[in-house]
Amino acid sequence: MLGELAGSIDLDEVLNRVLEAAGAVDGVDAALITVAAPPGGEPIISALGLSATEAERQAVLGPPDGREARAISMSYEYGPEGEDADGEAIRSGVAVPLPGETAQLGLLTVFARALDTRFGEAQVSELEELALRAGPAIENARRFREARQLADLDALTGLHNRRYFHETLVREVARAHRYTRNLALIIFDLDDFKAINDRIGHLSGDAVLAEAAERILEVVRSADIACRVGGDEFAVILPESRLRDADQLYARLRTALSSKPVGQAGPLTMSAGVAELQADDDAIAFFQRADHALYGAKEAGKGQVVAASLVQPQPPANMPPGLAPVPPPEEPPTSKAG
Repeated sequence: MLGELAGSIDLDEVLNRVLEAAGAVDGVDAALITVAAPPGGEPIISALGLSATEAERQAVLGPPDGREARAISMSYEYGPEGEDADGEAIRSGVAVPLPGETAQLGLLTVFARALDTRFGEAQVSELEELALRAGPAIENARRFREARQLADLDALTGLHNRRYFHETLVREVARAHRYTRNLALIIFDLDDFKAINDRIGHLSGDAVLAEAAERILEVVRSADIACRVGGDEFAVILPESRLRDADQLYARLRTALSSKPVGQAGPLTMSAGVAELQADDDAIAFFQRADHALYGAKEAGKGQVVAASLVQPQPPANMPPGLAPVPPPEEPPTSKAG
């Protein structure tokens, strides 16, 4: 296992290999990796044999004077209320530092549930050897992930870029079909943005796009995937969502962009196409239906949302086949989504 650690730069795979190696140490029932967050980043918490809640609750602190300990041993004693009948309580643990290039990355911690297990010098030495190999492997894999994440972002708006959008759409469509899940998509652009650029200049126009993106991020749900797919065109993938959810998102976006001026452009209007995944859709067909609906919204007079549907009786004469205006939401838009 030690030899395999340097064989991958996928962070999840490296973490899993480290946890498996730690779990193979004599007496270990659970293992935990905690890596402090870099500036502007997120901490890493990965566990084996612990639930996500248990892993997040675990906090191992070093000596109070700030020195770096070689190892930190823990034992847990329970009163009558803390005892469990099935013997699953954590009884002891030991943590060793994960070394990085210039500083300690975090801790590798193992736990035992058996009442008579105590970790001694032999286990500490094994964990130290593992941590010595694991630290650089985790650091390299984290850097690779951070670089990949930056490559997935649009430099101007901070939203995901076009390449990430299409890759994610393929993945989400496959997942929705495999597990019979709902999936919705909204594609929209800012009305008359070329005229805005001509009026205020491209530099100010870029500032408008950046501020518009900030407002988009304020109203999408945490599970939604917001992307800039080109110029002033945006898309949001909505997992576990139906057409009505995409319509309600449109209402929130419209309010966010039109309620007050956006940079030097003033209030903005937007046109959108929305679609719900159908049984015979692949990612291309799904995207094309939503994109076709956006075209329908433009043809219908801009500042509107149009839904793509497979069967639509008697569409208006100026609207492409298979498109229909979306009725207003049944309820007014709520406050910022979580």
